[in-house]
Amino acid sequence: MNPDIPLQLLGGLTAREFLRDYWQKKPLLVRQAFTDFESPIDPDELAGLALEEEVESRLVLEHGERPWELRRGPFNEDDFATLPERDWTLLVQAVDQFVPEVAELLENFRFLPSWRIDDVMISYAAPGGSVGPHFDNYDVFLLQGHGTRNWKVGQMCNSESKLLEHADLRILAEFEQTEEWSLEPGDMLYLPPRLAHFGVAEDNCLTYSVGFRAPSAAEVLTHFTDFLSQFLPDEERYSDADAQPVSDPHQIQHDALDRLKALLAEHMGDERLLLTWFGQFMTEPRYPEQVAGDELSEEELIDSLEQGAILIRNPSARLAWSEVDDNLLLFASGQSRLLPGHLRDLLKLICAADALHIENLVEWLRDDEGRTLVCQLVQQGSLGFANE
Repeated sequence: MNPDIPLQLLGGLTAREFLRDYWQKKPLLVRQAFTDFESPIDPDELAGLALEEEVESRLVLEHGERPWELRRGPFNEDDFATLPERDWTLLVQAVDQFVPEVAELLENFRFLPSWRIDDVMISYAAPGGSVGPHFDNYDVFLLQGHGTRNWKVGQMCNSESKLLEHADLRILAEFEQTEEWSLEPGDMLYLPPRLAHFGVAEDNCLTYSVGFRAPSAAEVLTHFTDFLSQFLPDEERYSDADAQPVSDPHQIQHDALDRLKALLAEHMGDERLLLTWFGQFMTEPRYPEQVAGDELSEEELIDSLEQGAILIRNPSARLAWSEVDDNLLLFASGQSRLLPGHLRDLLKLICAADALHIENLVEWLRDDEGRTLVCQLVQQGSLGFANE
């Protein structure tokens, strides 16, 4: 994608201008980001997803005795039949993994790294429905799919911002409104991390939330050090060879900290291990149980493709790649593979193509390493046959 071409999605801004002036800085309202938008899913279909065991869903209700109530799915039809006429919201996570037409919406956001995108959550709200004033620690695009929702934005927040006492919901105790808009189908609002926002349905409405992965510093340190520890032998420890006599045996001298920092820097600074961990971490599936492979041989794979079979990416899988010296690293659903540099175009094809078939794979199936890679991805579950 050319970063200097104006995009309707961004209200005529180029991707470069949006990233420079708005991304993680300030909100952007785009009227008719999607002209004549028709939601690829309706409220009944969304409610149907919320009945499924493998789908993550929630209901948020606002009413008298308990101002905010959270119910977790899966739900049943009676749960919906007994809901009041107003002041409730159904939220369904990762709808893009279950509805291909919703996943297609993500193609509009390819000016951002695909490995940063988390999922498309869709909410249906009855009139007055809301989840309260809150903030997220990640970027989000809010696309109005049906009906009208009023959005207010407020102050920038942090971990010190006061919240209402609630076991399940993070609702701000104080909201300082700065701007307000009503969004209709096709309108979209971008919000940077930590900006307080408060959406209320003006009628029955659907809202699409495209959220982004943003690991916290605590997650990075915890998960990377756990990953790193797998490669460190037990005998590698803090040492103080050539230490000098101490005047006070109870005092920790600063030279001890210097040795400790050197020990940490030696391993924390290993860029190849850091890249390997980061790629695996950022491609971990939201629902790992949905990434299940087929036991087949390379011969069976080729035979299937020659008979017209088509491979597609598992909707729950995540793929990314990077360079390591003259080699390549493929990250597939939380796993990594070191590959020779001549497979670069194959990796791009696997990550970007809508479908893989004998026509676009034929040259790679003649390559031993390319053929093995495609087969391994089917066995792992990141790729699967379209008719399954």
